[in-house]
Amino acid sequence: MTRSLEVALSETPATRNLPALVEMLLVERGEMPEVPEGVDEQWRLFRALVNVRPPIPASDEFLRMQDELLSGIIESRGTTSPDGTEAVGDDGRIRLWRGDITTLATDVIVNAANSQMLGCFVPGHHCIDNAIHTFAGVQLRLECQRLMEAQGFPEPTGMAKVTEAYNLPSKRIIHTVGPIVEGEATPQARALLSNCYTACLNAAADLGCETIAFCCISTGVFGFPKEAAAGIAINAVKNWLSEEESDMIVIFNVFSPTDEALYATGLALGGRDFYCSASNC
Repeated sequence: MTRSLEVALSETPATRNLPALVEMLLVERGEMPEVPEGVDEQWRLFRALVNVRPPIPASDEFLRMQDELLSGIIESRGTTSPDGTEAVGDDGRIRLWRGDITTLATDVIVNAANSQMLGCFVPGHHCIDNAIHTFAGVQLRLECQRLMEAQGFPEPTGMAKVTEAYNLPSKRIIHTVGPIVEGEATPQARALLSNCYTACLNAAADLGCETIAFCCISTGVFGFPKEAAAGIAINAVKNWLSEEESDMIVIFNVFSPTDEALYATGLALGGRDFYCSASNC
């Protein structure tokens, strides 16, 4: 069972690195290296500082201590393998799991990114993009920056980009930009969301992956209605698995009881008939 972050912090020896890491980050910003005393306060400040840190190289010493800290926290929290997820409905390849995606030990996890592809810069924000970048480490933002500089333009909606996972237990991360919705989702937004799932599955197949975990793309600050998004996600995955005749294990990762109930019901009923019709999915 996955432990809470608070428990992991209290039991991870590598939290001894936090004062030095915070001090280095503050000095890098040209600020006074005033470090709070408590581990929880040190962690909150560390996370806030890495969240706002630009995509620039870090010293070998910083990376060594950061990696020791993050891998120690993840080890203390515990990880979940695909075998620890539950098959729902009539297709054993499709699983449902509620928990923190940064503790899933799959071949790839999917990150709901923004078009800049550099992660969330809001200190301590509770979005999936922030969590993935925080626990992967500062190397991830730098790799994303390199990808975007080579591309030369913002990431289009409905595509997929692959990076290393660094300190996460997954092997890779696939980043996708979902559609932004205000109110009811348009047919175009629905099609773009479906494209996100298909593009990620194609990228995972190209990598030779056997397992992939999806977060609930676009349903946070991007505003996509949760019920419609669940139906679109289920249909896109079922169609891809059928068309490709793939044995890939696909995990729908949810974080709230509400999302878990939506996916459990949608998967049990096949997705389309419960949340959407053939005309709008």
